[in-house]
Amino acid sequence: MHNIRHSSHPLIKHLINTIRDHTLSPALFRKNIALLAQYLLFEAMQEWPLHPKRITTWVGEMEFGQIEQKELAFIPILRAGIPMMEGVLEVLPEVPVGFLAMKRDEQTFEPTIFYKRFPKLQGKTAILLDPMVATGGSLSDAIDVIKKENPKNILSLNLIAAPQGLEHVSQKHPDVTIHIAQIDEKLDSRMFIRPGLGDAGDRAFNTEEE
Repeated sequence: MHNIRHSSHPLIKHLINTIRDHTLSPALFRKNIALLAQYLLFEAMQEWPLHPKRITTWVGEMEFGQIEQKELAFIPILRAGIPMMEGVLEVLPEVPVGFLAMKRDEQTFEPTIFYKRFPKLQGKTAILLDPMVATGGSLSDAIDVIKKENPKNILSLNLIAAPQGLEHVSQKHPDVTIHIAQIDEKLDSRMFIRPGLGDAGDRAFNTEEE
């Protein structure tokens, strides 16, 4: 899977294992996910081109290289992608944001798209934000939807994945680079990642059943 970038950074591994703790509060869970998204963004953009921009410094006008934020678009998959969005927007606050809402059918395990709202993506780099890649169905379908908008390219930032899910997405979309913080062992019979961290959306927004 040549398009998979599996992080080996100790800080990323530390934060992943921190959010596995099921006693972690929703607030700390969201905060750590936001930090993880920032670190993955740093890794994904380590060779990104800088464009000259003239600014006023304390010694007068000078030209320095900066990332052209309008050439990017962040697209979180709701709900679980929202804390990731909040993290990356702290780094690049002028990047346009689109939204994609998907839900998995617990019987068929198939994803359904029921809301999308994108900025103009043509010619831009779309950066997908979704914590979990289980079967890969949701991520693959999200990429299908985004490709219809003719972006220049697509990156995906994800926290935890099952090998089966990454294989599925990699085979269907070999042109999409996936930056993943941790590849876990397997999927269980309910198609949840093991050991994983549970339902990221429920844990982030405190909607887990007692």
